[in-house]
Amino acid sequence: MRWHKFISTILHPIVIPTIGIILYFILTPVNLNQQQQYSMLAVVFIATYVIPVLLLVLLKAISVIKSYQVHSIEERKIPLFFMMTLLFFLGKFFSEITIIKDLSYLFFGVVFSLGLIYTLFIAKIKTSLHLLSIGAATGYFLLFQQIHNIYIIPLIIVFILLSGILANARLQLKAHTYNEVYLGFFIGLASPFLAYYIL
Repeated sequence: MRWHKFISTILHPIVIPTIGIILYFILTPVNLNQQQQYSMLAVVFIATYVIPVLLLVLLKAISVIKSYQVHSIEERKIPLFFMMTLLFFLGKFFSEITIIKDLSYLFFGVVFSLGLIYTLFIAKIKTSLHLLSIGAATGYFLLFQQIHNIYIIPLIIVFILLSGILANARLQLKAHTYNEVYLGFFIGLASPFLAYYIL
């Protein structure tokens, strides 16, 4: 059980964007100096890790959520809407920087997928946000490979393996059903492509 909690923590949805940005800067053929990279990494880390953590602490303090795991659909609504807003502004930020515009597809893609998940709340359908985030990262690097014509299949295989390990951890922790795990992953996987083709 500890192993499953550990996997769920290190591959938490608020950690994945920072991992994704670091990998992007390692793999991208675009020439950015270290100061630019650190600045952009700081923006992403603050927007997708620090601010969401502070939001959860606040929501728990005022009893809007019962736990930091936000299990119920009702508890997920405010944090999800907040994340959609933050990710939209991140997508807009990167879309205006021509040389790394392709990063915007990751953030806009996740906004689309969170919007779909929000809509599914009406039908009382819950999905795994853990699997959505790692699915979005997998989908983004598939798209990245296509855009930059770079061979990164080994990285994509690692993401797929990690997705399987994470899905198993979420199931073992009884945090989700099989359907919720699969739905989250495939919505996430498709989201960067949706952003690319729409935008």
